[in-house]
Amino acid sequence: MALFNISEIYQFAIAIEENGEKFYRAQLKKFNDENIKKLFSLLADEEIKHKETFKSMLEKIEKYEPKESYPGEYFLYLKSYAENIIFNEKELDSKIKKIKDPKSVLDFAIKLEWDSILYYQEMKIYVSADSAKLIDDIIKEERKHFIKLSEARKNLK
Repeated sequence: MALFNISEIYQFAIAIEENGEKFYRAQLKKFNDENIKKLFSLLADEEIKHKETFKSMLEKIEKYEPKESYPGEYFLYLKSYAENIIFNEKELDSKIKKIKDPKSVLDFAIKLEWDSILYYQEMKIYVSADSAKLIDDIIKEERKHFIKLSEARKNLK
């Protein structure tokens, strides 16, 4: 029995992409290294594209309307849940303050992308087999970021 509807997973994905974009934009202001700035600007822009991709995927699946005490309650909960799992703002702020150089910001961003991949891998067990295939599309997008960040880290001077 599936514990989550696939539309819930896409709602999580949208919230995670929104938070990822905020993170990458915030890091643009911290460093003068043009390669880091270019990479993080690209990644922030891609987070927006991923968000739009996930919204498009969400529109193609069955409409899911949970019971709510007030309109939007459930999806506000889901967004908050995603923010606290992948991009916990308090924890992020504390860790981000410790980032002082390009190496540490790349290491941190790589870990965030990896955590996102692991989260989606875990979520696949809570949805139907057909829905798990759709989550694989999300994972594929997250892996692209992981690879770009890992390459930048490897090429860092």
